[in-house]
Amino acid sequence: MLEDTPAAELKQVGQETLRIDSKIKVTGQAEYVSDMEMSGMLHARVKTSPFARAKIRSIDTSKAEALSGVRAVVIGTELDYKLGLYVVDKDILAKTEVRHYGEAVAAVAADTLEIAEKAVGLIEVDYEELTPVLHPLEAIKEDAPRVHPDLGNYSYMEAAFSPQPGTNIANITRLRKGDIEKGFEESEWIVEREYTNPSVQHVPMETHVAIVQWGHDNKITIWSSAQSPFTVRNLFCNAFKLPHGNVRVIVPYVGGGFGGKAGVGIEPLVAVLSKKAGGRPVKLTATREQEFSLLPCRSQLTYRIKTGVSTEGKILAQEMIMYWDSGAYADYAVNVTRASGYSAGGPYEIPNAKVDSYTIYTNKPYGTAYRGFGHVEFFWGLERHMDLISEIVGQDPLEFRKLNALKPGSITLTGEKITENHGSVSKCLDAVANSIGYGTLTEKEKAREKKTGMKIGKAVASLHKAPAMPSFTATTVVVKMNEDGTVIANLSLIDYGQGTYTSIAQIIAERLRCPAEKVKVAFETDTDRDPYDWQTVASKGLILSGNAAILAADDLLEKAYADAAQVLRANTRDLDHDGDKIFVKHHKESFVTFKQLAIGYAYPNGNAIGGQLIGVGRYIAQGLSNLDKETGQGLPALDWTYGAHGMIIEINEETGEYNVLKVTSSYDVGKVINPDAVRGQSIGGMVQGLGTATCEGYIYDERGRLLNPSFTDNKIPTARDIPLEIETIPIETPQLDGPYGARGVAEHSMIGVAAALGNAIQHATGARLMHMPLRYEDVWRALQNKEPVDNWITKSPYGSCRSTPEL
Repeated sequence: MLEDTPAAELKQVGQETLRIDSKIKVTGQAEYVSDMEMSGMLHARVKTSPFARAKIRSIDTSKAEALSGVRAVVIGTELDYKLGLYVVDKDILAKTEVRHYGEAVAAVAADTLEIAEKAVGLIEVDYEELTPVLHPLEAIKEDAPRVHPDLGNYSYMEAAFSPQPGTNIANITRLRKGDIEKGFEESEWIVEREYTNPSVQHVPMETHVAIVQWGHDNKITIWSSAQSPFTVRNLFCNAFKLPHGNVRVIVPYVGGGFGGKAGVGIEPLVAVLSKKAGGRPVKLTATREQEFSLLPCRSQLTYRIKTGVSTEGKILAQEMIMYWDSGAYADYAVNVTRASGYSAGGPYEIPNAKVDSYTIYTNKPYGTAYRGFGHVEFFWGLERHMDLISEIVGQDPLEFRKLNALKPGSITLTGEKITENHGSVSKCLDAVANSIGYGTLTEKEKAREKKTGMKIGKAVASLHKAPAMPSFTATTVVVKMNEDGTVIANLSLIDYGQGTYTSIAQIIAERLRCPAEKVKVAFETDTDRDPYDWQTVASKGLILSGNAAILAADDLLEKAYADAAQVLRANTRDLDHDGDKIFVKHHKESFVTFKQLAIGYAYPNGNAIGGQLIGVGRYIAQGLSNLDKETGQGLPALDWTYGAHGMIIEINEETGEYNVLKVTSSYDVGKVINPDAVRGQSIGGMVQGLGTATCEGYIYDERGRLLNPSFTDNKIPTARDIPLEIETIPIETPQLDGPYGARGVAEHSMIGVAAALGNAIQHATGARLMHMPLRYEDVWRALQNKEPVDNWITKSPYGSCRSTPEL
């Protein structure tokens, strides 16, 4: 839906615009579910397992039920419901076996939070602890305990996923392109290495919270801090076998999500408590510790890459194996496997490729969507690998990337042909390299090295990502005109901090040619009253909802023009409009205002025409297809957003301590709708990526107990950790089917940050790091053990090299 309007003529799109939710949030007027209180509302608390894997011999709730003020107690054996987004494998409460540390085994609803907490403490659970399986490489062994012995009996989305009954494999995504064996035979160099990273928590400011009231005739209302109200409704109704019209989901302001609130979460548990309590509303707010163990996280990844390269430095073949740790349940992890599988090669042209991406059950908290949807994890390995290869073949890392970058005419791993309008990763790389002075040190930097005694390193990393979503993903926007000519837009894309509603308001204002201040985007979403949207994930919001907003505004204008044509006795083709009125092009003094038309035009004698001006815009992803399960060929990508990071660090070679001095990020966004939003997303995601890179990660003991389930030992970055200098450089290669040429950039800012840091540390010191996070002590160890580059070469034009383990 690219517009031909010259950028200089755009009045709203491309302009800096204050976020429409900024003032109401900073003044504390925005209401979140966490703030809500209701008459007769009960408070819930959850009993969780201290074991990673154990049989539940018995649960005694008698003391809890006898406590004054307790209104409901539930355990798993009471509940005959099964949950799951793509694989239906999860009980609301564990029944006969717990599958991860922190899993819920019982829940209480009481008059006060204090009573609920006391009651949970009175519940007695008799466990038989079992040996857990804690790593995906152990879990895929034939003799490993089966996390889900009944996997073959679970229902699942057959078009996209392939659970393997009798194993711990929840899904396999395979891709095959070209002739991988021939590619390796023709390669002068073959380089192999393994890269790993741990599970990570989303850490939204507002934890998971829901209020549910199970009313008469099974009519249920859910208030939830959720990213995707229609998905909550759909999965809830599927689990409870209820008509969709029985369930109403209301989502007010949301205090962050980052993917952790994308599916159904605590809502079913709160619902059964409300039902057992006689229909009283029940509220459950997860504690911060429960966010780390009861609720989902980002999946751990082990990534093995084998690359064949020509003498000239061209990638000829690449074999990629991903072992994703799903944790105890499949949830979004199986789709992370799929999305990362078809993106696994990065923004590079690889003529011969093989990808096997596994989702593997273990006895750990389960994995789900997380900003970047697997790309943060595998780009850590991929972009570290690109630096390793360039070193081995003797090429500059920047030039090696540009030599192998996708360009018009290139074919992706799934068979998609790249065109001029896909965007350019090379332009992004050049932009960040120029910004950081890549390849040299300035006199100022040399002086800093001399003064501090620290070495300065510079590096780049590239990235790409497409929206990970079904081929039939759809959304709708409704635009309604008020009596005074202002406009309200209703949609079910949730703005939980990314600023999309402001961009939608700008797009609508551009079509209506009015100031953005005249467009209100309603924040509270209600599935009974608002139009459908699949989910708020995948950086698909701007492109899909933006297009729907254009169609809705155009639909409103079409109706307005039809009414105006009658009033002005003119043909609609002779009409034009500005922000206040519709007029005859060749007689501009002949006009009718939007205010006059807004709810129906009344003639002087009382006759009337029209009615409320309302526009409906429906948009669905076009031209996409499912992937062939054996070859991975197909068209899964709505669009690709390319990008790159450039980083400058300084490091103490004796202690491993380092500082990030500058980060420059560049993304080909197609068209900047709101410069402030692009910069905000860029900085916010980059800092979040630094957290992943420097300090975040789950740590377990040998029994599968999480040792760092709080901010005491599981740190996230603070203002003190932000780089001294940050720069954002948008590139604009218009997306033909994007609103005004735009494409999403919500997740991309987090992808590749860790690799840029690892590369910069290596460039400065020679320390080779293959696992993140890169804590100071990890860097110090790498400095003490600088492994020779030959360790990862299995084929060389100079003769045979030490062989690494087969993939």
